[in-house]
Amino acid sequence: MPFYEIEFPLAGLEPDAVEAALAQAGACSTTFQDMRDDPVLEPKPGEMRLWRETLVRALFDDAHDPARCLNVLGSSLGPETAAAMRLRPVPERIWEREWMQDWKPLRFGAHLWVCPTSAEPPADPDAVIVRLDPGLAFGTGTHATTALCLEALASLDLRGKTVIDYGCGSGILAIAALKLGAAAAMGVDLDPQALTASRQNALQNGVAARLATAGAAEPFSPADCVLANILAGTLIELLPTLSGACTPGGDLLLSGILVAQQESVVAAYRRRFDIVSVSRRDDWCCIHARRRPLP
Repeated sequence: MPFYEIEFPLAGLEPDAVEAALAQAGACSTTFQDMRDDPVLEPKPGEMRLWRETLVRALFDDAHDPARCLNVLGSSLGPETAAAMRLRPVPERIWEREWMQDWKPLRFGAHLWVCPTSAEPPADPDAVIVRLDPGLAFGTGTHATTALCLEALASLDLRGKTVIDYGCGSGILAIAALKLGAAAAMGVDLDPQALTASRQNALQNGVAARLATAGAAEPFSPADCVLANILAGTLIELLPTLSGACTPGGDLLLSGILVAQQESVVAAYRRRFDIVSVSRRDDWCCIHARRRPLP
């Protein structure tokens, strides 16, 4: 089905009012985008924090007449906004393939690779390959936080060990751990869709028999290695949970942490863990800690 977009600066308009007006006009989706490359860092729960200069972009299908939509939006949002509106057609494409055209096999550490399912395997004879295509659940290895976790995983000796991937998303970290020799892994997530994605990706990679999944409220046994690629504030709140999930002497990898937030996370976890190392990529860092023996 053909689509078109209407875009305009948010200016002084209220985001909720704009979103409501676009929905009433028949928009399939509404996106707020940065116009000046200003970062927005970790909003509070329920908070919609936008940029100083925000672009509104709404997608419509051709069942909604463009001229009528522009008139409706001009009436609800005002003449100044109407004058700034731009309409453009969206060419029909298979968007999953468009995305994958720019996604190439990625290497983490010496021999761990994440590759699209259609990509040729790397020439490395010792390559450990995780096959993964983009999906609705977070985690393909392209984001710095996931990349840091994968590099840290590749540096560990996981042979015969148990792993918990807390906030598993696509399951990429748990699957990588299993491919690197872990005996068993547990993917934990609040989102049922993430658990489904993890199971499907594990099946695709031939490790489904060693991957279990659980909701965040379900009980699970402690593991030799715990992974959590979430956000700094949530990681601090999860200190009791993640501490209990990690066996004494076990490894803990924490990511999703901005470099500016590193010290607060380290300070929280230092009460129960020894900090082994902190690795950085772009504005993000990954903390490798080791659980101290219980008193």
